[in-house]
Amino acid sequence: MVMQISSTSNYLGAQRLFTLVTGLWVGSIFTSAYLVAPTIFNTLTDRQVAGMVAGSIFRVEALISTIVCIALMVLANLLINRGLSHFRIIRWLLLGILLCALSALFIFIPWMNTLRDEALLQGMPVMLSPSAGLFSKLHGASSLVYLIQSALGLYLLWRLTKNYQ
Repeated sequence: MVMQISSTSNYLGAQRLFTLVTGLWVGSIFTSAYLVAPTIFNTLTDRQVAGMVAGSIFRVEALISTIVCIALMVLANLLINRGLSHFRIIRWLLLGILLCALSALFIFIPWMNTLRDEALLQGMPVMLSPSAGLFSKLHGASSLVYLIQSALGLYLLWRLTKNYQ
């Protein structure tokens, strides 16, 4: 009698590593936005400085998200090629998260930093500058994109913990 091993169990170690890395990464996304940033704004009395510190943290988080996302997409492709078709939806979720991270890294954060720097050169905080309205709109849009990224990350983890055996 020959036992047949499913392709899912053949790559159990890779799937566990994928889930572990994803859990740590999504945890960092939530920690940055929903624990660290509010703590910074509640601790520092100068909102301009708090915003600059939070902006630096979000820039690092966007860079980490970009790198981890690309690495996980490569691993997802390998697992799909090995017959684990349930990683197809995972790959799409990763693409959505990657687009969110890239928009933060290359659009929102640099644009907001430029507005903040221009205001500082004029000797005023960005929220008192002529660019305050645009800065607020960019902040709102970037917050929405981060919320979408967070929700996609949660759904990604939910999908990864589903039993496919």
